[in-house]
Amino acid sequence: MRINKYIASCGVASRRKAEEIILDGRVTVNGKLVTELAFNIDEEKDIVEIDGEQIGVEKNNVYIVLNKPEGYITTVKDQFDRPSVLDLVKDIDERVYPIGRLDYETSGLLILTNDGDLTYKLTHPKHEVDKTYMAIVKGVPNAQEIKNFEEGLYIEDYKTAPAKIKVVKINEEKNYSICQIKIHEGRNRQVRKMCRAINHPVLRLKRSAMGKIVLKDLEVGQYRHLTKEEVAYLKSIK
Repeated sequence: MRINKYIASCGVASRRKAEEIILDGRVTVNGKLVTELAFNIDEEKDIVEIDGEQIGVEKNNVYIVLNKPEGYITTVKDQFDRPSVLDLVKDIDERVYPIGRLDYETSGLLILTNDGDLTYKLTHPKHEVDKTYMAIVKGVPNAQEIKNFEEGLYIEDYKTAPAKIKVVKINEEKNYSICQIKIHEGRNRQVRKMCRAINHPVLRLKRSAMGKIVLKDLEVGQYRHLTKEEVAYLKSIK
């Protein structure tokens, strides 16, 4: 098995992230540094370590959905020592990692798993899985701004894919509105950048759904295991 696929199957990271870990010189096999992406291992015999810690294939795949609070990062390590979403799932015996990310200030639905193949699949750009957000934005988007948002906006060096935005509540007194936003891209802070591009910056942001997976009645900071039907749905996405 190729080393990057093995790392992904251990639930450590997606294949793409696994390649970065290998190229960064963090992986050893039987005590020897490996930096070649095409390197093959015998998963039954070889000892693979990342940063000196041995990894192995998890026997039990775990799939959970977390209602992420604001003020938590979705990466494992942070230079500012901020709390991680992994701190909220410490009672899970298996090592799990987020599928995709939510930024530090954003709350809501986050799926975590140790299924590296599923993580790779769902984070690949070709899989257009809708992500639904509820955003409190400054002011109220008008018809032209909504049209621009939905047709795609030029942000930095790219144009966003078609998206959806619907104003669901307006507070004229405090000059804000609540909008439901659906995108299928997953670029860094994309919803915030898109709202800023139409001159309605985000005041608060929460992800409420990823495809057909929803939070249900989860309290902030709590998690639940996905049902068999939900797992089958995620694996069926093509």
